[in-house]
Amino acid sequence: MTSDRRTFLGAGLGIAAAATSRNWGLTANAAEMPSRENIRAEASTDFGHLIHREPRAVAQPVSPEEVASQLRLARSERLKVAARGQGHSIYGRSLSEDGIVVNMGRLSSIRDLQADRVVVSAGATWKSVLDATLPQGLTPPVLTNYLGLSVGGTIAVGGIGGSSSRYGMQTDNVLELDVVTGDGRQLTCSAESNPNEFDAVRAGLGQCGIITRVTLRLVRAPERVRRFQLFYPGLTELIADQRRALAEERFDQLQGAILPDGAGWRYQLDGAVFYDSNEPPDDKALLKALSDTRSAAVISDLTYGEDAGAFAKFEALLRSKGQWATPKPWLLTFLPGSNAEKLARDVLTGLTPADIGPFGRITCYPMRTQACHTPLLRLPDESVVFPFNVIRMPASDDRAATQRMVAQNRSLYDRLRSAGAFQYPVGAFPMSQDDWKDHFGPSWARFAEIKQRLDPANLLAPGYEIF
Repeated sequence: MTSDRRTFLGAGLGIAAAATSRNWGLTANAAEMPSRENIRAEASTDFGHLIHREPRAVAQPVSPEEVASQLRLARSERLKVAARGQGHSIYGRSLSEDGIVVNMGRLSSIRDLQADRVVVSAGATWKSVLDATLPQGLTPPVLTNYLGLSVGGTIAVGGIGGSSSRYGMQTDNVLELDVVTGDGRQLTCSAESNPNEFDAVRAGLGQCGIITRVTLRLVRAPERVRRFQLFYPGLTELIADQRRALAEERFDQLQGAILPDGAGWRYQLDGAVFYDSNEPPDDKALLKALSDTRSAAVISDLTYGEDAGAFAKFEALLRSKGQWATPKPWLLTFLPGSNAEKLARDVLTGLTPADIGPFGRITCYPMRTQACHTPLLRLPDESVVFPFNVIRMPASDDRAATQRMVAQNRSLYDRLRSAGAFQYPVGAFPMSQDDWKDHFGPSWARFAEIKQRLDPANLLAPGYEIF
């Protein structure tokens, strides 16, 4: 390696590399080694705690230019590169065995806030975006339930939230992207400029470039949220009321879950209405003719910001119980609306509350697809689909049991896929290239062509094993 590369690695990017990586030309002193090893150890696993892949080095760039320089260098060294935001992948998708992990955490600026848009660096969290926009009475149209995810991370996979029926995915609300391609070029793309690249990066699973900046659409934020948690004796009653509420547009957000309840299940509809303080909603009209167990209903009223950040309380609970760091063998899918209840019931037949864990859940609710236009996001070709996600929270770190759950995920995916479902591609189970070809379907050939053009050495996002 030439001396200019040694200088570059040791200074500009805050590289943490293996002590044995003489190919990287690092000469760190002994006092520096523990911190470097800690950084690499952290980048060897992710939120799922299912896969371990140790990188040769971790880059911590502070600008898109540094990301570009790092990718050019990685290409010259034939090293695979994985971008990492908050590390919330669950099956090794943000890991790179003996390659480079580009930690995007220092790229977190938020600027150019306008009445309809804001420019955000990819490492910023959705919480930090909302903290910046809400004082101006503005919000991104779609927020994930958990705001601790990075903007770049969710744009790379799609980004679903409670408002997706109305506004689509988070990728549908991106106006412009700045990207560094696999060969180290910086590229700005949008629906008008470089549209093919724009379509390949949004929900492109990091295959064609590392997102460095995102221009997000903004809408007016409501002042308050009235939230209704309604409970049902069975799946049929839950889905019937969810369909009714969706058809009649009763709620601004409509979700739901199947929850462990001793040896059985509890069925929950979660609906929310946005409003301003001088126009409170009519609770009776919202709940009219619904068949829930009304005495069990929980109705809350919060500011929009409080409601958006409510998951933080659940996170605190999980951390206090030691559940935040246990394995996450999750399965996330979209069921066709036409046979969603049958498919959901078939899955439930083979699961017990113990398979989910005391803090886990199965999310199940209808979502309109009319606002979803991201080409690489695969949904059943129906006007209504059901996000159906098996969110397992195992009670302990039993590796054998966890691997059985991963194998079960694969079996469930095969059954659901044969019935017309698609995965939301962040779940915990292995996929072959043929599986990915099937997943992307008619978009595969175009996706592969753009991948070859933007990342000809096939360096990016190796954790997906797509190409």
